[in-house]
Amino acid sequence: MKSLLFIPLFAGILAGCNFQQSTNHTDQNPNSTNNKYKLVWSDEFNYTGLPDSSKWSYDTEGNDAGWGNHEAQYYTEASEKNAKVEKGTLHIIARKKKINDKEFTSARLASKADWLYGRIEVNAKLPAGIGTWSAIWMMPEGWSFKDGNWPDIGEIDIMEHVGHDLGVVHASAHSKDYQWQKHTQKTATIMVHGADETFHSYILDWEPDALKAYVDDSLYFQYKNKGFGETKWPYNKPFYLILNVAIGGAWGSMQGIDDKAFPQTMEVDYVRVYQKSE
Repeated sequence: MKSLLFIPLFAGILAGCNFQQSTNHTDQNPNSTNNKYKLVWSDEFNYTGLPDSSKWSYDTEGNDAGWGNHEAQYYTEASEKNAKVEKGTLHIIARKKKINDKEFTSARLASKADWLYGRIEVNAKLPAGIGTWSAIWMMPEGWSFKDGNWPDIGEIDIMEHVGHDLGVVHASAHSKDYQWQKHTQKTATIMVHGADETFHSYILDWEPDALKAYVDDSLYFQYKNKGFGETKWPYNKPFYLILNVAIGGAWGSMQGIDDKAFPQTMEVDYVRVYQKSE
């Protein structure tokens, strides 16, 4: 099993983590006004069945290790019980079903494309059940769970949400020097009322000099590149996108897992990636 030193996707697990609250800081979503960007990749989910295999793969290699975080789910591959498109939305479904030594099944989708800089927008409705840990996040091109080089290579969390803290959405950036083990990760939270009932756009604006995260029109997270090098800013290489619903783990199960709450679903209306025109 991996050491906890190699856990990805761990924005704010420990009490006393350095959450930078900025829920009163709003700014207009630049998607609506900035014509310097063009759409370069998207999935509108206007089809039925499994997620488009030309755009998405299934990440399952960490199942046996509980993803280094003692998670309770087994991620399946190409199973409509855990990942399907219907009525114009992608459904990532966590179910109470035992496989091997795991008590739940779910899906973890990874984009087959990756990008260097741009604006990533995912319009989603989040699960609410206690024990759920849903995420929209990014890892470097070619990264593998078994590489064991996290957090040095970097991680960008566009959205993380745990069911026991309903409506509190996190955005974070992890690197060798700024990470949760040191309580130094760059992170912020925002309260999204009705996050489990209505769709909201979770947006990353990624440029060479800054990371910015929005929910709809609200800018609530900023991390600026001050030129101090790779250990603080490893975000100068292509990253790909991950969508998943984990169950349990050191953060997701801090208040237990409500078995009766399942199945739980993260619905995604669309994924759109923009980059600046030449």
